[in-house]
Amino acid sequence: QVQLVESGGGLVQAGGSLRLSCAASGRIFSNYAMGWFRQAPGKEREFVATINWSGVSTYYADSVKGRFTISRDNAKNTVYLQMNSLKPEETAVYYCAAARTNSYTVYARRYDYWGQGTQVTVSS
Repeated sequence: QVQLVESGGGLVQAGGSLRLSCAASGRIFSNYAMGWFRQAPGKEREFVATINWSGVSTYYADSVKGRFTISRDNAKNTVYLQMNSLKPEETAVYYCAAARTNSYTVYARRYDYWGQGTQVTVSS
């Protein structure tokens, strides 16, 4: 079992930045690929970014490439999402997730554990 707790969400103006954190406990963190997803009101959950077990390989949704950066610190059992140049349409609940695979994955169904989410609100 892996427990995931997100933090770092909040209210930010358009063009601003936020850094989300996701602290993991339970199983060996480095055995898991990690991902970030988001869900806006009335919309389906969508993939944002993913990182493999070592942190060497990452993949991003086209909509966030060049603005968001996913990283991890296995010594701290934490994955991060640095979000720059935020847009109002990126207002959503952001979730981190853990997948029992060494390589990264963009598919929500491949993730075994999910956090409770953290709200990000981008004002115009």
